[in-house]
Amino acid sequence: MSGSAASAAPDSRPGRRGEAGHADPLASAREICLHQLAARPRSRAELAAVMRRRGVEEDVAERVLDRLVEVGLVDDEAFAAAFVSSARAGRGLGRRALAVELRRRGVEPEVSEAALASVEVEDEEETARALVARRLRAMGGLPEPVRVRRLVALLTRKGYPLDLVMRVVTEAVPATDGEDCDPDQLSG
Repeated sequence: MSGSAASAAPDSRPGRRGEAGHADPLASAREICLHQLAARPRSRAELAAVMRRRGVEEDVAERVLDRLVEVGLVDDEAFAAAFVSSARAGRGLGRRALAVELRRRGVEPEVSEAALASVEVEDEEETARALVARRLRAMGGLPEPVRVRRLVALLTRKGYPLDLVMRVVTEAVPATDGEDCDPDQLSG
C-alpha cells in the first residue's frame, strides 16, 4: 500500500468519526463515553467535553449522556463524593482546592458543596498536619525560616485556609527565638 493510500484510509480507532464500523452516531458517542469511563470515573460535563472535541452532535451527546445517567454509569453526586475522598487521601487537598478541582471537572456547585460537606474541619487539620510532618522529615538541614516558608506555600497551594496553615506550621516548626510566625514575612 502506498503512503498516500495509507493516509487516505479512515481512522479505525474506536469512537472516531469516519470509522466504518460505527455509522450510527449514537453507537459512536456511546463508545466514546464507555472508553472514557473505562479509564476512570468522569463527570457528565467531562464526557460532554470529550464528545464535543470528537465532533459528536450536541443532541446525540445529550441523548447518550441522559441514558448513561439513567442506567447509573454517570452520576455526578457519586463522582464528586469519590473524587473528594480520593483527592484528600492521595493528594492531601484542602476544601478550597477540592472545590476548584470539582468546578474544573464541570460538577455543579450544589453537588460540590454536598460532597465537600463530608470534609470535617478536624479531618482537614489532620491531613494538613500529616502533610507538614511528612515534608518536615525531608527538610532537616534547612534553616527554620525556609522550612516555614516552604510549608506555608505547600499548604496554601493545596487549598488550606491561612489561619489553619499558620497554626499547623507554627506548631510544627516552633520559632527558635520564641516569636510567632509573621505571615507578612513568609511571602518572600
